[in-house]
Amino acid sequence: MRQLGEAAADAASSPDGPGPRSGGVGRGSAQPEEEAERRLPPGQYVTAALPVLHYGPVPAFDPQSWDLRVYGATGSGGQHRWTWADFCALPRCEVVADFHCVTKFSVLGICWSGVPAAEVLRAVPPEAAATHVMVWADYGYGANLPLEVFAAPDTLLATHRGETALRPEQGCPVRLVVPSRYGWKSVKWVRAVEYMVGDRRGFWEERGYHNGADPWLEQRYSYQEQPGEGPAL
Repeated sequence: MRQLGEAAADAASSPDGPGPRSGGVGRGSAQPEEEAERRLPPGQYVTAALPVLHYGPVPAFDPQSWDLRVYGATGSGGQHRWTWADFCALPRCEVVADFHCVTKFSVLGICWSGVPAAEVLRAVPPEAAATHVMVWADYGYGANLPLEVFAAPDTLLATHRGETALRPEQGCPVRLVVPSRYGWKSVKWVRAVEYMVGDRRGFWEERGYHNGADPWLEQRYSYQEQPGEGPAL
């Protein structure tokens, strides 16, 4: 992860020595095929392009009316709202990460830039009892995450892929990027973050997908869940 100014991100570079869950190609002696295999979670295969997949229509973006709200179990007890101009003024960073879809394709080394999710937590602290977040999109789509996953250094509210602003079908103006989880947790068209005391299933988690969604544990479907891995269906 690299810190950026308020201007658009510069060209991507891969981080040195990634661990098994990190993006980017290390500078060791591994051949490209070996490196790709090391970075693939169980059951995945590599594809070059990131297909466009989403549920429901693509919302229109109006920078004059768009906002991002943070509410729920906030430390202040109130909610916070950023306009598009406010959001664009927040500190930015760049993340190079692998993307793993529950449908079994993986795209390696995607460069994203935007606002770290940890910056949202810094600006609007949750109350001490908060354990999870629900990230909401237009049209009521939501995905839940443990607070520590949302706070991870590589979890990003992305506005750009590489140097190019996201296209509408990619989640313009803001999409969540959660490299440590299957792709359905990377919510497109983000509009709100709800802090929660306790867990609650999101859209796909209520429809048969695993509550945890860790690709390295191959947590694909709710029938695989062990006791304590998610709220009751």
